[in-house]
Amino acid sequence: MSNKLTILGCGYLGTALAEVCIGKGWEVSALTRNSETATKLRALGVSKVIESKIENDDWHTQLDPNQDFIVNCVGASSGDTDGYITSYIEGQDSVMTWLEQGSVGTFVFTSSSSVYPQTGKRFVDETASSAGVSEKAGLLLAAEQKCFPSISSIGRSFILRLAGLYGPGRHLFIDKIKAGEELSGNSDRVLNLIHRDDAVNAILSCLVSDDSNIGRIYNVTDGNHATRGQIASWIAENLNSGEPVFKEDDDENTPNRKVSNNRILDELSWSPKFSSYQSGYKPIFDKLS
Repeated sequence: MSNKLTILGCGYLGTALAEVCIGKGWEVSALTRNSETATKLRALGVSKVIESKIENDDWHTQLDPNQDFIVNCVGASSGDTDGYITSYIEGQDSVMTWLEQGSVGTFVFTSSSSVYPQTGKRFVDETASSAGVSEKAGLLLAAEQKCFPSISSIGRSFILRLAGLYGPGRHLFIDKIKAGEELSGNSDRVLNLIHRDDAVNAILSCLVSDDSNIGRIYNVTDGNHATRGQIASWIAENLNSGEPVFKEDDDENTPNRKVSNNRILDELSWSPKFSSYQSGYKPIFDKLS
């Protein structure tokens, strides 16, 4: 019998997850607010695709809340505070209301390593304080808390705090450096990254993990901890472009920390295939050339 998976907020990451799970013979359903993504998902073989916004309730009767696995990998509908409230707070409330009608074995929510406000290039793990976090990161933390509800319909919940996501079709540094644009922020700030395919595998590792793991928060990062300047210089060299220029306009409270991935390495059958930006960007360069 195949596993049943529903992916909510199925965009860049969710589409890649759907493709992998369909290849495993799983029955995959998806919710997306983007009509172009919906068309792509249907072409991939997703059994049921619903076009709606996650914060609405019109999709509740269209998707079966009885699932082996549910993954909420929604992105903010906009980059401002309102977009975070809509997608993460109202969206998570909508999901939990829907789940009260059924039963799910494992629930995964993809959050962000932006919940760590530390500076000074300090190492941070899942136990680090989030005191002084930005307003938008605080909304993500609030959304995380909603993933551990006092309802019996969820067997276990995982929170994956993803580092900066990049991969095929998402490579902002390459695009800006090719265009000769000045880069915002400071060059010596650490950029924690994770390749899309490694993020997909981290989600899968949670879904199929041993039942003794009743749910955890995991940081998902390649563990490389290079600075933005190092990454940009390497990209520029591979593009035969001039040395990138940064605005060096970060304020003193801009997060600048090294996010540890030790917990997920130790506890799950996961390790990054692309453990450095060089290995992750190389296949992107190959396709662009």
